[in-house]
Amino acid sequence: MEKKLRIRCWITLDQEKFFGPGRLQLLTLIQSEGSLSKAAQQMGMSYKKAWDMVNDLNSRGSQPYVLLKKGGEKGGGAEITDHAKKLIYRFAALEKKLEKIAADEAAIMDML
Repeated sequence: MEKKLRIRCWITLDQEKFFGPGRLQLLTLIQSEGSLSKAAQQMGMSYKKAWDMVNDLNSRGSQPYVLLKKGGEKGGGAEITDHAKKLIYRFAALEKKLEKIAADEAAIMDML
C-alpha cells in the first residue's frame, strides 16, 4: 500500500476560491499554446468553462491575467500578462515549499 501526504493550496477572495492548481495549469497552457481553446482542450474542459475561469480571474483580480484577441484574418488567440506570470512563479514556488513540508513530515505516515 502506497502512502503519501498531500497538501493542496488555493487562494480565496471573499471566501470563494480564486486561484489554485487548475487555474495555474490553465494559465500555463495559455502561455505555451497562445490559445484559450487549445489550453481548454488539453485540460479536457469546455471552452466555456475555461473562458469563465479566465473571466473570473480578470474581473475579480486586481488587474487582468489573460488578454484575449478576437478572431479575424489572422485568427484569435490569448496571452497571459506579466501580472499572471508573476502569480504563476509565486504560486509554483509556494507549491514547492508545501511539497517539501509534506516530504519532511512524511514520517507521520509510519504511524498509520
